Amino acid sequence: MPTHARERLLATAEELFYAEGIRAVGLDRILSVSGVGRASFYRHFPSKDDLVVEVLRGRDLRWRAWLDERVTALGGRPLNVFDALAERFARADFRGCAFINTIVETADPDSPAHRVAAEHKAAVTGYVAGLLAEEGHPDPAGTARAVVLLMDGAIVTALREGSTAPAALARTAASALLDAGRVG
Repeated sequence: MPTHARERLLATAEELFYAEGIRAVGLDRILSVSGVGRASFYRHFPSKDDLVVEVLRGRDLRWRAWLDERVTALGGRPLNVFDALAERFARADFRGCAFINTIVETADPDSPAHRVAAEHKAAVTGYVAGLLAEEGHPDPAGTARAVVLLMDGAIVTALREGSTAPAALARTAASALLDAGRVG
């Protein structure tokens, strides 16, 4: 575990929020598990909401780097996003998408956490569009939106079913979509 208070707070909060939900985890629990005092918490974060936003920003950067690394290692093609997701679904600690979970928990689109989660989804869509553009797809932006829809559906279904199978099913659907050429 990190030794500095800010790092311990971020690591603890990320682990607890992902495992149990943002609303379910109170500040007292974060302080207890992290071993950081209340005064120290407030030196680093004005509120729990600020901690949530910072956790999400860090997770966004790490998750997108992971996705790019895995997609590249798996072949660098757009459909490889589903192969990467299957790996994620197989992990014992898989609990869905932290950003989908955040959007559900913070339904107010004007809340800072909701905005950060929406920005993450937009960045993932941009990444997929880039993969499609590299392959010369005629409508990378529109098709990327459909592919991310399939990715999100696979994530939620994998969580519900406790299975990696939704990644393969979504990959098959995305393949048919890409074979059709345009989404529209």
